[in-house]
Amino acid sequence: MDLEEAFQVVGEFGPYQKRAVAVLVLTQVYMACQSMLIVLVGSTPEYRIDQQDGGAPSSQQELIQRVTFTEDIDSIVTEWFLIKHQAYKVSLAGSLFFAGLLIGNVVFGPLSDRIGRRPVYLTGLFFEVIFGYLTAVAPSYEVFAVSRLLVGLMNGGIGLVCFVLTQEYVGKSYWAMTGTLTSMSFAIGIALFGALGYFVRPWRNLATVANSSGVLFFLMSVSLPESPRWLYSQGQTERAEEVMRYVALRNGNAVNNLTLQRVGSAKGGSRANRAGVLQLVIHPVLRLRTMVLMYVWYACSLVYYGLTLGASETSGSRYLNVAMYGLVELPAYPLCMYFINKDWAGRRKSMASFLCLAGSACLCTMFIPENSGTVLSVTSFALVGKLMVSAAFNIAYVYTSELYPTVVRNAGLGVCSMSCRVGGILAPFVPSMRAVHTSMPFTVFCLSGLSAGCLGLLLPETLNGPSAETLEELSSHSRVLQSKALLYEDNKKKSNQK
Repeated sequence: MDLEEAFQVVGEFGPYQKRAVAVLVLTQVYMACQSMLIVLVGSTPEYRIDQQDGGAPSSQQELIQRVTFTEDIDSIVTEWFLIKHQAYKVSLAGSLFFAGLLIGNVVFGPLSDRIGRRPVYLTGLFFEVIFGYLTAVAPSYEVFAVSRLLVGLMNGGIGLVCFVLTQEYVGKSYWAMTGTLTSMSFAIGIALFGALGYFVRPWRNLATVANSSGVLFFLMSVSLPESPRWLYSQGQTERAEEVMRYVALRNGNAVNNLTLQRVGSAKGGSRANRAGVLQLVIHPVLRLRTMVLMYVWYACSLVYYGLTLGASETSGSRYLNVAMYGLVELPAYPLCMYFINKDWAGRRKSMASFLCLAGSACLCTMFIPENSGTVLSVTSFALVGKLMVSAAFNIAYVYTSELYPTVVRNAGLGVCSMSCRVGGILAPFVPSMRAVHTSMPFTVFCLSGLSAGCLGLLLPETLNGPSAETLEELSSHSRVLQSKALLYEDNKKKSNQK
């Protein structure tokens, strides 16, 4: 039998798979805390600078002597006096984290396609916890900034592999659900981090407590098996059978005669070795898909993190704002589950529609005065924009994993996440564009959302379609970009023969 038939026998989403997926999904809470850490530990309290006859402070040392913080907040800003010409260091620390995510996606994605999902995931999670504690005890800003880069490096790598594992442990019919649960858990993690920041005020204590949950999730993850889909795609059929029998046994379905269809040496050996990031450029179908998906992911990240990281700068309690920007995502995921499984909507139209709605919500903020009411306010439309882009981001994860074959799935997700992290690197600086004009940040978010939504319509639909395991199994009858790419390849071969 093939792999999908095997999942039907052992159980597509049995008790053991539910427990394994639960561990991976809950790990997103820890990863969300690390992603949002700079929002609270980098809070800038109100302050005043004592005026003297000499005028403005001429040096950092003089500024430290004359500044007085009037708000009772303990953060890296108050400890290292990151104000005035040093204020950019707070945004820089946030950008370094996202730069680490970018590098982690580039390195860990192809690496997990080559050596396996499990060792990469466990190694990355272990070192993220170590570097997370380094953040909490950093003696200087420079050490703090480097630790955020290293945490981001590990976070980006394991986040990608963690998501892929939640898909590859279960049958294809449950991919949308497990992908949605992963994104939902991340949103809950943001809300919980806002609550945690309210009760744990000193920034070093907050960093320690937020990082300690990673120890628990690492211990829970040690017993997870390797992905049977990855083993099968690599030609390691016997090991894949062992994992499937183990899953069946833990599900209560004792299957002794489970035998997978043997893959040829070409399929499992040399061809698998050639599959990787290079195939995303060489293969005409994958090349066009990747170009579109890279921009979609970039726009999703820029709008998502731009709105979230700007939460502490909006009026009201910064802790409540952070929690609200997390909780507002939760309604997005039932919407995703409903729309992406409907024949009249599917993955493609749903993702494009949510992106366009996110851009439209950001557009509406430009026409709302600052002192407007609670219902029709800039914050309200920003929250609606966050809701819509969260839905689009979640669909992008699920949709992208279905557009790539198993042998290059992590590589494809890694490249898309790489462009996503470029948006994340820029996101901490977008709110500061208010200095140019108050509506400038939302103008950037609006244009990004609308353009990505329109571009996403060029992708093929994957709802109810077969899941490709290898490059050769890419369906030749998909429409839009795929059919055009295959037609171009056929014409090119004919011209070369002439």
